[in-house]
Amino acid sequence: MQTPKTSYPEQTNLPALGTPPIYRGRFAPSPSGSLHFGSLIAALASYIDAKAHHGQWLVRMEDIDTPRVVLGAADEILTTLEAYGLFWDEKVVYQSQRHHLYQEVLAELTSAGNVYPCICTRKQIKQRGGFYDNHCRNLQNPVESNALRVRQNYPINQFKDGLLGKVSIPEQIAQEDYIVKRRDGLYAYQLVVVVDDIEQQISHVVRGADLLEPTARQLSLFKQLHHTPPKYLHVPLAVAEPGFKLSKQNHAPAIDNKAPLPALKAALSFLGFDSTELSHIDTVVDLLSWATTVYLQTNLPQHREIQVNQLNASEYQFQPL
Repeated sequence: MQTPKTSYPEQTNLPALGTPPIYRGRFAPSPSGSLHFGSLIAALASYIDAKAHHGQWLVRMEDIDTPRVVLGAADEILTTLEAYGLFWDEKVVYQSQRHHLYQEVLAELTSAGNVYPCICTRKQIKQRGGFYDNHCRNLQNPVESNALRVRQNYPINQFKDGLLGKVSIPEQIAQEDYIVKRRDGLYAYQLVVVVDDIEQQISHVVRGADLLEPTARQLSLFKQLHHTPPKYLHVPLAVAEPGFKLSKQNHAPAIDNKAPLPALKAALSFLGFDSTELSHIDTVVDLLSWATTVYLQTNLPQHREIQVNQLNASEYQFQPL
């Protein structure tokens, strides 16, 4: 088994504008539990897309939401990726160790007058129609104990996805000033993921279709920070039933580290690979090598959701929705 790479130098500054792009993809799990079949699909899709393009594949632990972090889950996720032959090309990055980067960018946005405190609760937003109406934008609320929102100066209600083509986002979501630092003092996902992608020079993001709406906000923040965004491709989301995704919060079972082949083959079948061909391959290395060789983005299923029924430990059934 390949030893995890840990000797790469830590980068501390965001790269300069105009850095020559190469293919750099990433898988960014949250260590709130074990990897399940849905997260395997996302990891596998991003890995194969990177390797098929002779690119680099990075792993980033999105552990910024500390109340949801499960002790030992990050190490368990890395062990699972190794068991499934998904080895990363640089030192694993942990968001919990990068607060200085997030604060630096937040300070930049604040000094430009693009961040303001918001006192609105979820209940109040729901009462006003369910979308934040930028209520606090021109108020002088105190910073202490309040969430911080960024002014939405570059609303994006459409973008081109590498698989799904033109994606439209509700205008109310596109226009929302969104949270970049939470009331509890934690940096918000929308801020940290963009800062990380800039700092790691990520050129391609392959992930689940549940993140289509966040992508629009991330594209707008890249523009606000004057950086070129990655190219995005969203693969179908694995769901137990329509609208009910496989997730740690929904107690999706962990995949088996001791017998990775069945789940790997099922994940490849989910992603549109020929199940007849892959059924004859009997090692993880050969399976990933074959998948990388025959991979075409155009063969990925163009669905936002696919229902997954696990028949037993080694068999899965799929139904596009």
